[in-house]
Amino acid sequence: MLNFRRNSLKALSAIALTATVFAIPGLAQAQSKVQLKTSMGDIVVELNDAKAPKSAANFLQYVRDKHYDGTVFHRVIDGFMIQGGGMDANLNEKPTRAPIPLEAGNGLKNDRGTIAMARTSNPNSATSQFFINVVNNDMLNPKPDSHGYAVFGKVVQGMDVVDKIRAVATGNRGMHQNVPTTPVTILSATEIK
Repeated sequence: MLNFRRNSLKALSAIALTATVFAIPGLAQAQSKVQLKTSMGDIVVELNDAKAPKSAANFLQYVRDKHYDGTVFHRVIDGFMIQGGGMDANLNEKPTRAPIPLEAGNGLKNDRGTIAMARTSNPNSATSQFFINVVNNDMLNPKPDSHGYAVFGKVVQGMDVVDKIRAVATGNRGMHQNVPTTPVTILSATEIK
């Protein structure tokens, strides 16, 4: 009986310690953050590593590889989203790694200020391009008849910069539509420790 009580006490202590670690801010695993320095100001995004691990890791690897440095927001639609991460100022696509699987069913919604993976009509085609929702875009969330777009984080600083970008003048350039007439460049993307 004494052994049972001792083991029960140890188990309860372990549970209490675990609960304490997750209840005290700073002791739980911190979410990754990335600063996008743009030609219009800085944006900080917090990645949801827990709910979108593949998308967050993919984005972080592109950040670490300096892939986003010098790319532009090549598609800007006020009242919808701003998209970037794959093209230079001449709209040449940068080489990418292999696509990642879609993580749209993770419970995160395409709400204002969230960042999501851009993709083609193939749900498993996301590589480096991303977009930031400038309004709530429920139609981009997964539905029984559509795959949706994977949200993997949110803007935690610089939403005013996102709003400045969403309002820039746009036009057509070659086969591309909604291209800012003055390039909006990501000067650097840096992981914040």
